[in-house]
Amino acid sequence: MIELQQVRKSYDGGQTHAVADTSLSVARGEFLGLIGESGCGKTTTLKMINRLEEPSSGTIRVGGRDVMSQNPQQLRRNIGYVFQGIGLFPHYSVAENVAAVPRLLQWPEERIQQRCQETLELVGLPVSEYGERSPGQLSGGQQQRVGVARALAAEPEVVLMDEPFGALDPVSRAELQEEFKAIQQNLDLTVIMVTHDMTEALLMADRIAVMKSGEVLQIGTPYELLNHPQHDYVRDIVAMPKRRADRLEQLIAGQVQ
Repeated sequence: MIELQQVRKSYDGGQTHAVADTSLSVARGEFLGLIGESGCGKTTTLKMINRLEEPSSGTIRVGGRDVMSQNPQQLRRNIGYVFQGIGLFPHYSVAENVAAVPRLLQWPEERIQQRCQETLELVGLPVSEYGERSPGQLSGGQQQRVGVARALAAEPEVVLMDEPFGALDPVSRAELQEEFKAIQQNLDLTVIMVTHDMTEALLMADRIAVMKSGEVLQIGTPYELLNHPQHDYVRDIVAMPKRRADRLEQLIAGQVQ
């Protein structure tokens, strides 16, 4: 469903690369976690898929079509996008935010209303209760739910997510992680999610691509990365959740003052 072949991105004419020779593929209905430290190139990689950034070289295909052969606005309207800043229109109601892309696509109004109702119900915000509210009347978790509903409104097959739950409190974050994974599986969505949190990637992703300094070091299932790391950095990053769990256990046991 998504394929990158030897993709590079440079901002200085090729002297250095934010993304270097990246190749990966994501099957239809697969959830890929893209993880690495800040500045490693993961967000740039994500943005090149829907042409928010243009690749310097290489090929990117979505649904078998080269993204560079498509109108960028039309491409983006057919790809759901969820990011940490949420980006809801503050002067639109919740329902108007969700309806924004279907209206750009000139769907019939009846279909738009039906889709708003379906997607808001899907994220636990019934239109009868939340549809007329403004984003400012919602909690952070509710706003992010609206962001997910908006991304799903135009019935995309592909959803890109950039640190979508990073700004939420731990309880809201855990709830949304579980809810979105269920939505992804039920709708058979193809998802790439950028995160710096290995625990989140291990819990949600079918496979994980680990990036460092613009390069993909290893791609594998959570089991493969945990049990067969192919690079010291991969070994260190997948060990972080276990180290945190061990420390929490020690704190609970009163062994750490």
